Amino acid sequence: MIRWDLATRKANSGDAWMASALPEAVAFPRHTSQVSKILSFCHRRRIPVTTRGGGRGYVGGCVPVRGGLVLSTARMDRILEISKADGVTVVQPGVITGNLASAVARKNLFYPPDPASLKESTIGGNIATNAGGPRCLKYGVTRSYVLGLEVVLADGTVVRLGGRTHKNRTGFDLVGLFTGSEGMLGVVTEATLRLLPLPPARSALLAEFPSLPKAATAVQTILGAGLLPSALEIADPFTLAAARRVFPATPKCESLLIVEFDGQPAAVAAELSLASKWLRPSASRLTPAIGPKACGRLWQIRRGFSYALRDTGLVKLNEDVTVPRGRILDLFRLTARLQRKHRIPISSFGHAGDGNIHVNLMAPAGTQPHDSRMHRILDELFRGVLGMGGVISGEHGIGLAKKTWWPQAASPALRALHHRIKKAIDPSGRLNPGKFL
Repeated sequence: MIRWDLATRKANSGDAWMASALPEAVAFPRHTSQVSKILSFCHRRRIPVTTRGGGRGYVGGCVPVRGGLVLSTARMDRILEISKADGVTVVQPGVITGNLASAVARKNLFYPPDPASLKESTIGGNIATNAGGPRCLKYGVTRSYVLGLEVVLADGTVVRLGGRTHKNRTGFDLVGLFTGSEGMLGVVTEATLRLLPLPPARSALLAEFPSLPKAATAVQTILGAGLLPSALEIADPFTLAAARRVFPATPKCESLLIVEFDGQPAAVAAELSLASKWLRPSASRLTPAIGPKACGRLWQIRRGFSYALRDTGLVKLNEDVTVPRGRILDLFRLTARLQRKHRIPISSFGHAGDGNIHVNLMAPAGTQPHDSRMHRILDELFRGVLGMGGVISGEHGIGLAKKTWWPQAASPALRALHHRIKKAIDPSGRLNPGKFL
């Protein structure tokens, strides 16, 4: 189905970032053959095509800045197969991430990637951005679970990459090339994903600290003790203060860590005990949790951070910078300097275990994407992160929001290589045009 009405075009004009652009039409295919026909037609007529999943991205990645057609995968939402014997699931791109995780869990299987938007984001969007989440520390990002892809190229050609085996060294790693390509190389119409056995037990520890440096130091303490949590999350004072206004159960501390373990019951109990032992000297309070319900209560605090920040009435500019794990404290020092210098609140929280911290500039209401003051602050943030050996995006991608800083983040030779790959696969440049390439 193709829609031209204004309401549908507006509903598909942007994502969770602040930019939007109206397409001329929106297509809602249900099958690969329909996607192929649509792209073949657009290729012949030289019509730009921007693929859209759940629209939950934070970088304007699915904004149709050149107009043309938005190709929505929302109706390609079927789980085609769950195979316990092979340890795989085959899905269409419009499947909601959380729905897939629940479906495989009912068969005692486990799909680990868990972006914060898992109740709204789609598998196709996760693949396009190589999405992560709290469990990345132990289990890795989306790419670690993509075994095979069916992709429709810009001219309508359908190709199958990889397969359903857990090892595959046949030719180039084209699955890896398309994963994280932000819709600029092709349209994913089917994915074969790796599944793991569902861990039978969970435990977690909420550790409260009197200062942010103590919490950041405790990250190294946990990992240095030989522990590998499934998640290791941190939050700064501004984030916790905002959360307390919305969620009274949020601890009254300056910083916290949430440390989670999963596996066999005896193992997670032992890891919880060992983590408590190592953190007790520096933490002001420890709250242990054993079992899904108790762990879930701790995670309600973490998953509420973004909603609490929205309730401040400020505009949240969400950046997902990543630094080497040993530089987390330096990153927090950088954000503290930026707050003092520019007199703007900054909320920082996220995945301390892999150095991926969500640094949120809390801008005045009405702030627009290209506000010059915000641009200067972001420029200083990104330059500082790059100077630490970090990257400007750990899981959101570049899209429109970080397009300005792409030349700083990638060398001329690396940028040229990206352009050569794009030119080889999409010669006319019709797929998701106007982004960082």
